[in-house]
Parts: sequence; C-alpha cells; structure tokens
Amino acid sequence: MSELKAGLTSTRRYDIDKGRTIGFMGDDCRVYSTPSLLYDIEVVCRDLLLENIEAGKDSVGTRVELDHVGATLLGMWIEITVKVVEVNGPAVTFEFTARDALEEVARGKHSRFVVGAEKTAQRLKAKLEKAMAAA
Repeated sequence: MSELKAGLTSTRRYDIDKGRTIGFMGDDCRVYSTPSLLYDIEVVCRDLLLENIEAGKDSVGTRVELDHVGATLLGMWIEITVKVVEVNGPAVTFEFTARDALEEVARGKHSRFVVGAEKTAQRLKAKLEKAMAAA
C-alpha cells in the first residue's frame, strides 16, 4: 500500500459503447453522456484512493465541479486523468481532465471522503431500518 499524498495521478481509457451514450439526437449522433462521464471519473478517483489507503477503508463522493466541453461519439475512446491536489485528513480533492483522440472534452474537480467501510455499512443499515419503520 502506498501513502496517500498530493501529486498522485491515474489515467484510464474507456471505449465509448452504446450504454455510455445518449440517443435523443438519433443513432448517428450518439455521444458520451454527462452522467456516464461523471461515473467514470468517480471510478478512476476511487480506484486511485483504494490503491493508496489502508484495507477496510473506502471513500464516498462529496462534491463535483464538471465542465463537459466537448462531445465524444459512440465508438471513440475517452482518456480520464485524475490527480490528487489536496489531502486534508480524510478529505481528498482531485482535479481531472478527460480527452478523446481529438480534443479535451471535460475538466473539473472532485472531492471524496475516506471512510471506514464497515462503520459506514452499519450506519447505512441503521438508516434503512429507520426508513422501513417510518414507512
């Protein structure tokens, strides 16, 4: 396990398949959807954290600033690069960029909070019990 610190980076490439696209402009103009882009960014950030925090810990997303500035068509690839820019105890801030073969398509910041996985699961189960009792 590595030490979590500012400067850590990770890059991942995704192929843009039909499930990652929107189709309201017709099949010829299917493009990478913003919700899919956000999900993929969160996965890259979380995976980088998991490689650099102790076993039994995980993270939850707390904030996103996302500028989706370009369209990536069905069948293209996207490359997402994330960088840890701040570690403040369990709070971790990333900057990210995403680009396809032709241009930058997104940039922004993402914040995550490192949590104990078991303790978080217990808290969520207790909330579910309360919600079921209130229903």
